[in-house]
Amino acid sequence: MVNLTLIRVAAFFSILLLFPISCSMKDDESLIGELIEKAAKLAEEHDVKELVKLTAEDFQALPGRHDRQETKKILWWAFRHYGEFKILYPEPSIDAAETSRAATARVYFLIVRKDHSYLGLKELYKDPEAWLEEVGKNADLYRLGLDFVKKDGDWLVKIARLEPFRGLGFGP
Repeated sequence: MVNLTLIRVAAFFSILLLFPISCSMKDDESLIGELIEKAAKLAEEHDVKELVKLTAEDFQALPGRHDRQETKKILWWAFRHYGEFKILYPEPSIDAAETSRAATARVYFLIVRKDHSYLGLKELYKDPEAWLEEVGKNADLYRLGLDFVKKDGDWLVKIARLEPFRGLGFGP
């Protein structure tokens, strides 16, 4: 049986990290930000097939070193467990060098039932520290570290590292 933390990890891994976007006139950081937003929507729609399709061939979800196929199974279980949900997160921290084919992102998030709301979080989107402080009062928080690779003009998630909040910080 898959434990709940692993389910949560896999759900958001695939959610935020797994949506390739073709390069256009936008800079890479903007494209990755849009990728994260669209991937969260795919997760909320429980679209496992599309989420897994959007990872690199050698994708790994950590901890546990889960490949694409294993992540697909974990996502199915997670979506079944959560039912209808939404993902809340502040603005991600994204680092993409202009001439590089690799990038990283850090996303703090929580998963809540679709009908649940947190007043004032939208106003804190551009202030991740204040967002974390407000959400941490009433929910389990996670940090997702993402490593992206650019292949044929598209950004793909190569590695996703999920870390739960442990009271004094994030860690496995």
